[in-house]
Amino acid sequence: MMTAQARGPGHERVGETRHAARLAAVQAVYQMELTGDDAESVVSEFIEHRFGSDKEMGEPDEEFFGAIVRGVPHHQAEIDNAIAKCLSAGWRLSRVDSILRAILRAAAFELISRKDVPAKVVIDEYVEIAHAFFAGDEPAFVNAALDKLAHGKRAAEFGETAPDDELDF
Repeated sequence: MMTAQARGPGHERVGETRHAARLAAVQAVYQMELTGDDAESVVSEFIEHRFGSDKEMGEPDEEFFGAIVRGVPHHQAEIDNAIAKCLSAGWRLSRVDSILRAILRAAAFELISRKDVPAKVVIDEYVEIAHAFFAGDEPAFVNAALDKLAHGKRAAEFGETAPDDELDF
């Protein structure tokens, strides 16, 4: 693994602000599902009232946060369809814990729309976020689902050819 110095100055800071943005985005996506609030009002609420107040979380990349939170509902049907294809037979997305759904939806959005972020980074980041919320098997579940989704959507990054039944969007 490269050190922050090997990557150049500021790279570690970008990773920290993006991690904070992802964590906040999961919370925002969860909030939108619970309250029915639209993405724009939730993004504004987080930026105006939550960012900067949680010193432990760090300062999120507001633009990256907003892209995820706005992107999930914009592509909700496609995201949910792709996630559903990654679940075990007999499981429906509605049976998945609401926090896990928020994690999977935010990650799926990144895997599909943020080709500038390597798939392995997306998987690692959201597995780490799952660890922040769960102490049981849930992070392994997130890892398995996102790995399957990533191999279907970004096969070339894994040195594979896209499967015939690629997870469509």
